[in-house]
Amino acid sequence: VLTAICVAFCGIMGFVGHIIPHACRMALGTDHRLMMPASIVLGAMLMLFADLAARTVLSPMELPVGAITAMIGTPIFAYMLIKRGRRYDG
Repeated sequence: VLTAICVAFCGIMGFVGHIIPHACRMALGTDHRLMMPASIVLGAMLMLFADLAARTVLSPMELPVGAITAMIGTPIFAYMLIKRGRRYDG
């Protein structure tokens, strides 16, 4: 029950928390001294951008932030899955 409550409140951040560190690892390598601050900054920037877009795209109405993060994160997630499949083929 506690897990369901946490996912209900933090589901959006959990999705960003899975995508951003992997994207930073692909861009910066595995050095945690660079990857950790970059993950923090990029995750915050993504959430700010998603919130801004959710509030301004349909100005009188407001889109769910989860829809914006899904539109941004799904292609990145698909790319990571495809890249992983190619890496383990040979």
